[in-house]
Amino acid sequence: MVAVHHRTADVDGLTVFYREAGPADAPVLLLLHGYPTSSHMFRHLIPALAGPYRVIAPDHIGFGRSSAPDVSEFDYTFDALAEVTRGFLAAVGVRRYAIYVQDYGAPIGWRLALADPAAVLAVVSQNGNAYEAGFVPDFWAPIWAYGGHRSPENEALLRPALSREAVEWQYTHGVPDPSLIDPDAWEHDLALLARPGVDRAQLALFGDYASNRDRYPAVHEWLRSHRVPVLAIWGRNDEIFGPAGAEAFRRDAPDAEIVLLDGGHFLLESHLDEVAAAILAFRPRVVGAAPADD
Repeated sequence: MVAVHHRTADVDGLTVFYREAGPADAPVLLLLHGYPTSSHMFRHLIPALAGPYRVIAPDHIGFGRSSAPDVSEFDYTFDALAEVTRGFLAAVGVRRYAIYVQDYGAPIGWRLALADPAAVLAVVSQNGNAYEAGFVPDFWAPIWAYGGHRSPENEALLRPALSREAVEWQYTHGVPDPSLIDPDAWEHDLALLARPGVDRAQLALFGDYASNRDRYPAVHEWLRSHRVPVLAIWGRNDEIFGPAGAEAFRRDAPDAEIVLLDGGHFLLESHLDEVAAAILAFRPRVVGAAPADD
């Protein structure tokens, strides 16, 4: 049985919950989760990777078991979430690392790389977007509308994204056999989304999502200039971030490994073994990207 530790770190008065496993001297793989979940989405992946990697998976502020302050007390933007993550990495003593990014984890990961370009050694993107080609237009239209004008009418169009039906859909859409998906996954998310004030926090992040597109050119330049190894492993049936978003990495990382699997947005729930095997096979490229003094 792999020992997975469940810990907290203090970052400027905020509590960041995280899961950690693997040897202290192994290459670090930072797992950054998406909406509407938490490090809980990595509960099966962590034991599969621990050993070859030191795996660290924090919950973002407003998600999972981390602090969820009211919107009047914390600025729920992707800049702010990334800044907390930088503080978290300093608190746990991590300087260089590879990132696994999914959904919201991607814009947070890109900000970490742009703030300290040499710190991020490699990228594993699991339905973590960095290109306009990845956006599925019908899904994103209400988010762009709300970001442009946070009116009550546009908010009403987004409120259903917080519902049970929408959260369950994110897990089951694009999966050929939805009976493979453990319902406890979305029940866990829904329970934590129901905390007081979390709905306002999530709406604030919806409204800020357009800021991520503005950073894409800088992300592309970072990929080109630092020649960062990339593994894009994607559920090809995702109706949020389509497979064109995976293929697009080759524009700026010509040696990127692209793996498209017959799944949806939360690929770990249906294709855990395939994802874990690909990340383990990717390890030599992570190690090869580390400076000699590491």
